[in-house]
Amino acid sequence: MNQKLRNIIHLGFKEILGLLRDPLLLALIVYSFTMGVISNAKSSPDAISNAAIAIMDQDQSQLSRRICDGFLPPLFATPQDLLSYDEVNDSMDKGRYTFIVVIPSGFQEKVLANNDPEVQVNIDATRMSQAFNGAGYIQQIISNQVNDFVTDNKNKNGNSNSSSNSDTAEVLVRKRFNPNLTKAWEGAMNGLVNNVTMIALILTGAALIRERERGTLEHLLVMPVTPFEIMVSKVWSMSLIVLISTGLSLWIVFHDILGVPIAGSFWLYMLAVAINVFAVTSLGIFLACFAKDMPQLGILMILVLLPMEVLSGGTTAQDNMPAVIRWVMQLAPTTHFVNFSRAILFRGAGFSIVWPTFLKMIIIGGGFFIIALRRFRRTVAS
Repeated sequence: MNQKLRNIIHLGFKEILGLLRDPLLLALIVYSFTMGVISNAKSSPDAISNAAIAIMDQDQSQLSRRICDGFLPPLFATPQDLLSYDEVNDSMDKGRYTFIVVIPSGFQEKVLANNDPEVQVNIDATRMSQAFNGAGYIQQIISNQVNDFVTDNKNKNGNSNSSSNSDTAEVLVRKRFNPNLTKAWEGAMNGLVNNVTMIALILTGAALIRERERGTLEHLLVMPVTPFEIMVSKVWSMSLIVLISTGLSLWIVFHDILGVPIAGSFWLYMLAVAINVFAVTSLGIFLACFAKDMPQLGILMILVLLPMEVLSGGTTAQDNMPAVIRWVMQLAPTTHFVNFSRAILFRGAGFSIVWPTFLKMIIIGGGFFIIALRRFRRTVAS
């Protein structure tokens, strides 16, 4: 076996053994690929869940009762009945309910007479996660119940043919890749992508900082090893840890616990993870060359991680971003990793479809590795 290859393998195993002796980093890895993915899937949902709602029904009509029955779990908790405006104001002041719907008297009569009646919806806007989305759901539920009631009333009065004679177009909506629009699927994918990036940066950066703080980097340099061998050993060893963690998290947490189906090839996705980790670990070593200790490395990682996670297209679509930001983020591996993850995990894309993304990730990873190696050599020489 070539001596350089032997050195790279031995140094890599040294890094793995050093990581296994660090309980804090091991705990961070376990948490990031388990609870980190689960919490990201369950938090900040687009759809509301068990929202507290109350209704003051002053009409007491068939239509008002239909509206009350329209608020069902899991979107809304069982609606509570309020009898007066004093109860409405007191409940809102004490934060008992997020939504209070007031149906005025004579509401059904005005609907049948086409007099444009109004329903008052009081919203506790301090609960932003539910207030914004819940208002739309309430409006949709009330509109559907009113339209169904008017249609049923026309049919009872012998006007069943009136709707069929009008020129209308039926819209068929087909939701592909996520038929139930489950937000947890996207959240789990974003959590996995972000944690892969974060752990890869932390492990490689911490590995180099540990060498410097303990004085073992100087010991390595007096041995017959080169900076290239030292850097490659850290890249492959930390990449292996991240790859194993990602594979276990993908099957156990992503697929089994969260129930997110994997439409594409598992091994093709793991190949993309390997390329992304190769780029990110190179970036981690590059950042570690500028940091003198772990606190400085943490600050640098925050400055790099936040833009990569927020602007990569996982949290917010890149089409909503300015053209300059979209162009700059094309140089980040996470942008292409997010696109690749959606294509493989959700759309079941094969290599013939994703190979351009593959090529971009390889070019970006190679560029990061060359830049990091040059910086590492300068740091060692100084």
